[in-house]
Amino acid sequence: MSPRQPGRRPLSHQRIIEAALAVADRGGVGAVSMRRVAEVLGVEAMALYHHLPNKNALLDGLIDAVFAEIDAPNAEDDWQTALHKRCASTRRALFRHSWVLGLIESRDHVGPNRLHHHNAVLGIVLGAGLSPVDAVLAVSVLDSYVYGFVLQEKQHQVSAPTDTQEAASQMVDQLPVGDLPHLRAVAEAVSAGFAPSYDDTFAYGLRIILDGLHPATDASA
Repeated sequence: MSPRQPGRRPLSHQRIIEAALAVADRGGVGAVSMRRVAEVLGVEAMALYHHLPNKNALLDGLIDAVFAEIDAPNAEDDWQTALHKRCASTRRALFRHSWVLGLIESRDHVGPNRLHHHNAVLGIVLGAGLSPVDAVLAVSVLDSYVYGFVLQEKQHQVSAPTDTQEAASQMVDQLPVGDLPHLRAVAEAVSAGFAPSYDDTFAYGLRIILDGLHPATDASA
């Protein structure tokens, strides 16, 4: 056996997942394979099987790695602040690795980072006074909102706010005068520079959801 090269990190589960994460970020989850990850690491593909049994385990590890990047809610915050911070952190992590959205709900295995994260989130909503059933429903609604928002943000992402204003100005120019007045009013406002940012839009929707949990919380309490 040849000696390990000086300064080279030994192969490990964590190092394999890090390499796979880089592959997915560059080419999407479809680009991830044991062979491709091995090439990135500069080893033979068979070397990976000493740390991971198969590609499914690799994909499960990718999901758990993304969840490791999401900040757990702080139990010292009030419950709305804790959930707001958690959802904002989730949005950032999923935006960095949007390819994971197609994996999260399709994999049966739940890794330790994801388990601990869900446990912490449930602790916040249960501590706010929701019943176990209402807690599950609340987390489901929050996750659905964040996941859907990231998908929309990725699909409709523009390079600069001026692009949105230019598109709105073109719409105003193309709309016949007197036709579709409500759409024209909004387009005129956006073209004048009053378009909400993605951050504004995300915070607005999240606030509506969190405010909507008040009645259930009060009733449960």
